[in-house]
Amino acid sequence: MSGFSLSSEPFTLQRDCEAIMVPVGEQVSLPAGQIGYITQALGGSFTVYVEGNLFRIAGRDADALGKEPPAPIELPDDAGDDDVERVVWDQLRTCFDPEIPINVVELGLVYDVSIEHGESDSRKVYVKMTLTAPGCGMGDILVDDVRDKLELIPTIAEADVDLVFDPPWNQSMMSDAAKLETGML
Repeated sequence: MSGFSLSSEPFTLQRDCEAIMVPVGEQVSLPAGQIGYITQALGGSFTVYVEGNLFRIAGRDADALGKEPPAPIELPDDAGDDDVERVVWDQLRTCFDPEIPINVVELGLVYDVSIEHGESDSRKVYVKMTLTAPGCGMGDILVDDVRDKLELIPTIAEADVDLVFDPPWNQSMMSDAAKLETGML
């Protein structure tokens, strides 16, 4: 895709590391000592190029690449629903398609977010989102990434991510910034 360039920072894995093969979504284990290139480091996760294939490595495994894991999310003790919703949207902006350096919000993949109060001070967040293509092999991985990142937010006890394909996604749903980044504006 024109309009953006990928970096290519070399790395040598410092330990065995779980990774997801892009775009098929298959989980693999990359061995310590594996050499490759970090092609994308956005949202706390990494896309790496190893022996002709792309893999996604979660932020929690940043140390295997010699990088720092993402800092924990903080929320004020007196945070209200508006504060929590703002952090939810911030977290959604850390979720990236491993092949496109644009977050799911800017791509227009998030259709709806709602938050409900649970027991005590807990909350449940509901997200309705789609994919750029219904057959995308990374769909389940992207949904898991969204769920995992939302459940890192203090007070969020559960994140329910519903993958929908109606209405079907199209490029007009992208933000102007995303269109500019991909050369579509």
